[in-house]
Amino acid sequence: MARGAGAGGAEKSPVARWRKSFHRVRISVRRSGVDYFRGDGSDWIAFVVLLASVPAIALGTITAPEWISASALVLPVIVGGLVLRPASLLALYAAAAAALIVETVVLGPYKEGPARVTPGTVLVVAAVGLTGLTIAQFRSRVGVPWLRGGTMLFDLRERIRVQSKLPRLPRGWHAEMSLRPAGGQSFSGDFVVAARTQRGQILEVVLTDVSGKGMDAASRSLLLSGAFGGLLGSLPPHDFLPAANGYLLRQSWDEGFATSVHLVLDLESGDYELLSAGHVPGLQLSKGTGVWEEKTADGPLLGVLDGAHFDPVKGTLRPGDVLMLFTDGLVESPDRDLTEGIDRLTGEADKYASTSFRGAAWHLIEAVAKDVRDDRALLLICRD
Repeated sequence: MARGAGAGGAEKSPVARWRKSFHRVRISVRRSGVDYFRGDGSDWIAFVVLLASVPAIALGTITAPEWISASALVLPVIVGGLVLRPASLLALYAAAAAALIVETVVLGPYKEGPARVTPGTVLVVAAVGLTGLTIAQFRSRVGVPWLRGGTMLFDLRERIRVQSKLPRLPRGWHAEMSLRPAGGQSFSGDFVVAARTQRGQILEVVLTDVSGKGMDAASRSLLLSGAFGGLLGSLPPHDFLPAANGYLLRQSWDEGFATSVHLVLDLESGDYELLSAGHVPGLQLSKGTGVWEEKTADGPLLGVLDGAHFDPVKGTLRPGDVLMLFTDGLVESPDRDLTEGIDRLTGEADKYASTSFRGAAWHLIEAVAKDVRDDRALLLICRD
């Protein structure tokens, strides 16, 4: 009982109460900081800091004009344009304008010395403020929180990467995918969706090239990858491309077409079917002959012809065989045709035939189409 009473007394001591209050404040500040970074919280913290910096800069300009120029007021104006909402931004601009007026009155006419508020200074601050206000109004118009835009793009990029991951294959099989957007961007018009169906016996992979490239095709690519991922495995294999074609036709996009190749591979026997919607041919390396064979299936582009039919081409992957599926950015460019690009790709791929194709997808894109201004994707499936 004595220890209990002592413990209770210790908990009620001023030091214990101060520690508990400090802990609550620290947790609250940390949560506010996380919300602030994510764009979910209020912008009052940033507004107060920036608003306090305006008179501090003005005071520095008045007391030490040779070190702190009057144009230094563009610093809080620039930061405010990036992090504040339009209403808060207007209040910050009013404070900056008042600071310029005070500096002009205290320092005197600009003709009396170089460290004065000149018309050029006013024009620079005003131009930067107008730019920041335009950016803030655009964010407000599209409904994206003030700091959440970059977070949303990062989240979208990661979702595309996760959705493009290939499922784990049984022993004796290896698959890898490499995707390179145009211009080194983070978003691409090429994407892949894959799933193991029929209790894991069948591997279905769909490689799609949306019209356009890079950021121009990113939104359509994201929408189609989600739709195709939902269709894959929910329909019989031969019904997938007709359903995907119907989906694109219903969108009525100005650039509503896409090419796609659908692989249906039996992981027990190695037999496969390849269905194509206007896509470039696949390539199969036979271990026995060492020759690359084109696998060309017939079918129109997705999103162009209503009621289109897609005829498959069949094949078998035997031990040691390799199947390559890719988009046209890897083998076609303004200075070379499809045949020349395929010859170059197979020539580079032959270097891995005697060893292993593990890790080869990325290196093949680097060797064949490193500086091509188009999206490039390469899928390798090997049977050990």
